[in-house]
Amino acid sequence: MSGFGNEHVSEDPRCPGALPEGQNNPQVCPYGLYAEQLSGSAFTCPRPTNKRSWLYRILPSVCHKPFKPLEEGHLTHNWDEVEPDPNQVTVPERAPGPARRTGLHTLCGAGEPRGRNGIAVHIFVCNTSMINRCLYNSDGDFLIVPQQGKLLITTEFGKMLVEPNEICVIQQGMRFSVEVFGETRGYILEVYGAHFELPDLGPIGANGLANPRDFLVPVAWYEDRQVPGGYTVISKYQGKLFAAQQDFSPFNVVAWHGNYTPYKYHLEKFMVINSVAFDHADPSIFTVLTAKSTRPGVAVADFVIFPPRWGVADNTFRPPYYHRNCMSEFMGLIKGHYEAKEEGFQPGGASLHSMMTPHGPDADCFEKASKAKLEPERVAEGTMAFMFESSLSLAVTKWGLQTSNQLDKNYYKCWEPLKSHFNPNWPP
Repeated sequence: MSGFGNEHVSEDPRCPGALPEGQNNPQVCPYGLYAEQLSGSAFTCPRPTNKRSWLYRILPSVCHKPFKPLEEGHLTHNWDEVEPDPNQVTVPERAPGPARRTGLHTLCGAGEPRGRNGIAVHIFVCNTSMINRCLYNSDGDFLIVPQQGKLLITTEFGKMLVEPNEICVIQQGMRFSVEVFGETRGYILEVYGAHFELPDLGPIGANGLANPRDFLVPVAWYEDRQVPGGYTVISKYQGKLFAAQQDFSPFNVVAWHGNYTPYKYHLEKFMVINSVAFDHADPSIFTVLTAKSTRPGVAVADFVIFPPRWGVADNTFRPPYYHRNCMSEFMGLIKGHYEAKEEGFQPGGASLHSMMTPHGPDADCFEKASKAKLEPERVAEGTMAFMFESSLSLAVTKWGLQTSNQLDKNYYKCWEPLKSHFNPNWPP
C-alpha cells in the first residue's frame, strides 16, 4: 500500500472479514481475535499529528514473561564516555566485518531518551538473521539506511524487503525481526520524542522532493506459530536492552487499520530541486524526512540525500561551499563517492562535522572546480551520499573514537594543501 501517513486498512486474505465493521473493539472480534491499540501519540494530540493503529491479533502482546536485563554491547546513550572533541571526525572505511563485530554500534548522539528529546546514530553490521527474536524500541523511531545487503523485515503490520538505496522507518513500539542474506551493513538514525514527517514545501508548491504516494506500507500477514523453546522479545528501554520470553510468535496480527505504521521509500523516487541560474543552493532542498523540534523551522533531525542530478549554475563554484554551521552534520555514503571528497571516503564510511566546526571541499576538489569549464553536467552520477543533520550538539562515543579503530586521525590534512589566492591588485 502507498501513501505517507495515510489511514490504511489491511487484512490477511486468508481471513476475509477480520476487520470489525464500524467500530474498533467489539465485544467479540471476528475469528476470535484480540483488539489491541498501538498509540504513537498522546490521545489528545490534534488530529493532524494523532498517530495510532488498531491491531487484531491471535494473542495480545501482554502475554509474556517478565523482562530481564540484556547485555547492550556497543549500544549506548552515554555521551560522557569521552571528553568533547570539536575536531572534524571521519570513519573513511566501512566498519569491520561481522566475523569480528555484529549488531548495533552507537557512533554519536545527544539528548536523553527519558526526557524524550535527542537522537543517536548507530552503525549496524550483521550476517545472521533474527531467529525467534524480535526487537521494539520504546525510546523512539529507527530510520534504517541499508548500505550493503538487503533486509527482509517482518513487522506486526506485515513484511518489507528493504535494499540499498531504500530506507525504512520502524516507529516507536513496533516489533520487528530482520532476515539477512549474507553480510549486511548500514546506518540507523534514532530519534527520541518526535516522529518523522515530510518537510514543508513552501514556495516549491504542492509537489516535489519526496512525494507522499511513493512511501510504501506493508500489508497484513500473520503466522499462528507456537515456539516451545521460547520466543525472545527484546525491548530497548531508556537506552538499555531487556529481554522477555513468550511461547508464540508476536507476528500474529491478522488485520489492522490506522495511520501509525512502518514504511519504506526508494531514494531514486526523490524529485530533486536545484539552482538553474547561479550559486549553490543550501542542502535543505534535499530533505527527505524531518523530525521537528518545538522551535519553528528547526529540526531535531533531518534526513537529507545528495542524489544524481544536473548541475547548470553559471559563474558558480558548484561543489558544496565552505561552511560553519549551528547544526551538526553526520555524513554517510551508500554507494559511489561524495562529490566534495572523491578520495578517502568509501561506501559504509562516515564523517561528523560538529556544531560550528569548519568543513568543506578538500584541496583537490577546490582546484578542479575553480578551473572547470562550466557546462551543464551530471553531478553525483552513480552515487548516493546522505546526511543526518541535527540542531543538537552530537557527542562521539568511546566506540566511535577509540574501540572501532577506524577513526582517520589525518582527516584534517585534506585541507592543508589549500593555499591563498588573494590578489590585492585584482582589477575591479
